Amino acid sequence: MIEAIRRRLEMINEEFYSRQRETPLDNEEETLRKSGNKKESIGLKLTVPAGHGDSEDPYPSLSDFHDYEPNLEFDDTELEQATSAGVDEEEIKVFEYLESPVSDGTIEENFEEELAAAPFNPEPDSLTATPLQDEEDFSDIAQHNIVEVVGDDAYGRKIIVLAACKLPSNKSFDHQRFLRYLVYTLDKYVEQDYSLVYFHHGLNSKNKPPLSWLWQGYKAFERKYKKNLKALYLVHPTNFIKLTFQLFKPVISAKFGKKVMYINYLNELEQHIRLDQLCIPQQVQDYDHQLTSKNSKSHPNQTPAQTTTFHAPLETQQFGVSLLYIKEHNNGDIIPPILRECIEFLSQPEALATDGLFRRSASTALVKESQAKANRGEAISFNGDYHLAAVLIKAFLRELEEPLLTFDLFDEINNEFQKLTKDAKAKFVKQIILEKLPEDNYAVLKYIMQFLAKVMDRSDLNKMTSSNLAVVFGPNLLWSESLKLSLAAIAPINSFTDFLLIHQDEIFLI
Repeated sequence: MIEAIRRRLEMINEEFYSRQRETPLDNEEETLRKSGNKKESIGLKLTVPAGHGDSEDPYPSLSDFHDYEPNLEFDDTELEQATSAGVDEEEIKVFEYLESPVSDGTIEENFEEELAAAPFNPEPDSLTATPLQDEEDFSDIAQHNIVEVVGDDAYGRKIIVLAACKLPSNKSFDHQRFLRYLVYTLDKYVEQDYSLVYFHHGLNSKNKPPLSWLWQGYKAFERKYKKNLKALYLVHPTNFIKLTFQLFKPVISAKFGKKVMYINYLNELEQHIRLDQLCIPQQVQDYDHQLTSKNSKSHPNQTPAQTTTFHAPLETQQFGVSLLYIKEHNNGDIIPPILRECIEFLSQPEALATDGLFRRSASTALVKESQAKANRGEAISFNGDYHLAAVLIKAFLRELEEPLLTFDLFDEINNEFQKLTKDAKAKFVKQIILEKLPEDNYAVLKYIMQFLAKVMDRSDLNKMTSSNLAVVFGPNLLWSESLKLSLAAIAPINSFTDFLLIHQDEIFLI
């Protein structure tokens, strides 16, 4: 079996190296080539770690009970055979960490055999062989809600969610069209930093895509998709996904590998993303409950990962409170101090000319430190970091108790705006903004839109057109009370925001 895999990998290596001779290497691979490490960084090789403390693996686990993830060279069948042959009990305990604590009904097939036997048909490095047409109708793919875009994470990055349990049967599902749909969806967001959450539970023999498709998918996404991907969270990983990453690890760039993070329980994911804004399938939630229940029984003395404690807001609090609260503690000024401070800083000519303003994330530590200072009523030292100020504006809007455009207007904007003609849209928007939006909300929105008009005026330098700003600000200006935004709901919100930005001179007359 192992010999068959090695022959299979040699074929992939040969094809990969032949392409490298035809295609210029990127900077990272060129550096490795010059340093004489090309074979180690590009060639495929199956390895078994030397010991429990191996720290070379760039795919960390956040769970104390899943830190050891050996590189498998055999499947579950071979494990059973080894057990019957009298393997030490201590060795078996080590491999127990590779198994999901509770059976999820997922069939753990012999993936090594499948890889070795799979026909080798070299695929194109990108989707240029199958041109993606703007007018291509993906409604048959979108109806499954496999991919969702759900606002921003704790670091101001867009969150894209993929749920394996929503994949239909292989018999009726076109994986090539699905790959084009992924590109079509990501194209709207990859120009800014984003995070990807993959819920692996529910992948089985009936809906699992072939390994060759996974490899084609990695190659299809060009550098821009990987560069701006800042975190890839693999939730509830099983042997299959760990083995897949071990197989592809030698040909995956080191930078990309460091972005991958195993998440064994949802409470680990909550350290990075607010779970209440994710569209987590119910069966994934049920499965996680089974895992945590079993873990609590196995480790009764373990301290829970998180506890919720209520703290009364400070009088100077600005993040996570209402506009009314800020106004009452800001001498009646409705414009929050943090918003005014950031916008005044970003109104400098040098800031307005910054490429990718509002699309790039800032240092997590600096963002948290600046939020704490703002909540204490202290001035923030930006030290020339324009992206920090931009992230703080988005974070402020996102953490308001109620969105700036209010919960009451969500259904009206989401359901009606895109159905209207251009003339009807103008009347609709004016009615929403001038008649239905509360006075304080109107004042803050006008203040923000007037500033964003300055940003758009420098779009030749900062690349932030009205449509790009709408993608960034739309989900931070309006969301539903459930806090969850589907991909279908984001489109009309972004369209509404884009209309506001383009016509703000005609709308904000008062």
